[in-house]
Amino acid sequence: MSIHASRWRANPWLLLSFAIVVADQLTKSWITRHYGEFEFTTLLPVLEITRMHNVGAAFSFLAGASGWQRWLFVVLALGVSGGIIVWLCRMPRAPTLLSVGLALVLGGAMGNVIDRLRLGYVVDFIHFHWDRAYFPAFNVADSAITVGAAFLLLEALLEPKRSAAKA
Repeated sequence: MSIHASRWRANPWLLLSFAIVVADQLTKSWITRHYGEFEFTTLLPVLEITRMHNVGAAFSFLAGASGWQRWLFVVLALGVSGGIIVWLCRMPRAPTLLSVGLALVLGGAMGNVIDRLRLGYVVDFIHFHWDRAYFPAFNVADSAITVGAAFLLLEALLEPKRSAAKA
């Protein structure tokens, strides 16, 4: 199969990834135009929209480091994204949990990489809390990565059953 045919098969998944990147960047752009850092609006008793800057990874991991973590996260995300693109190019066009999960993870990773390269931090704005227990803020890219990872785990759990049923 030619490289062009492989790319064509991946297009639906790459388009999904691209849609995630666009949605992520549009929402972050809107937040940065309308909110100052730490400014917030309460939507529900447990949900606020607030602008926060995360120089770390998930749950602000390594946020206190001296700046090298920015480049570590960029290189890591680009490497994983390259692997996912190759994987998607080799997958069938039929939708599966695996292909959708990979596309979501790819889109989310690239959305956050754009922030890290452009701003030096990731813009987060969705902030849940219960009473005085606040959970880390997140964004559309983080949501896509989380849902994509859940799809990948579900696929891993279901695959042995499918293989056994075929045998």
